[in-house]
Amino acid sequence: MFIQTQDTPNPNTLKFIPGIEVIKLGSSQQFNKNDDCKDSSLAKQLLEINGVESVFFGRDFVSITKGGNIEWDEIKTFVLSNLVDYFITGLPVINEINIDKKKNKSHSKIEEQIIELLDSKIRPAVAQDGGDIVYNKFEDGIVYLELHGACQGCPSSTITLKQGIENMLKHYIPEVESVESI
Repeated sequence: MFIQTQDTPNPNTLKFIPGIEVIKLGSSQQFNKNDDCKDSSLAKQLLEINGVESVFFGRDFVSITKGGNIEWDEIKTFVLSNLVDYFITGLPVINEINIDKKKNKSHSKIEEQIIELLDSKIRPAVAQDGGDIVYNKFEDGIVYLELHGACQGCPSSTITLKQGIENMLKHYIPEVESVESI
């Protein structure tokens, strides 16, 4: 198995592309150093590598974020080795049943419009850079989004959030007044 690596706009995050589906479309998942990784043994393995701070699973990629005091050439081989070994087993990357149960909640008509725009226009573009932007809530005209993968801690994420995403949502949905990251 050959896994490609790709730089992201976040210098602390690399995107690993195994050439196979990592998780189902629309069910991206992030795990951080202090998280309970009971829903992903792969995330647990990767987070045990010295210097790995977070793991993000997209549909066809894995983004790994390292701590600022370690260099990629110190950990990249370990990350690649863990990924290859795991993908060869054919085991699922995450327990989809537990994840789906956590995401099952109803939304208002405006929230559905926001989610549809995010899913169709924004998330695919952000995934190309190794990240994801996930809807959290809409309250008092403000859309609250979670930044995952390469987006989390990226120097350009504020510009993307305010100039790109906020402008697009305001254009299509007049009830949206601003966008905030949580």
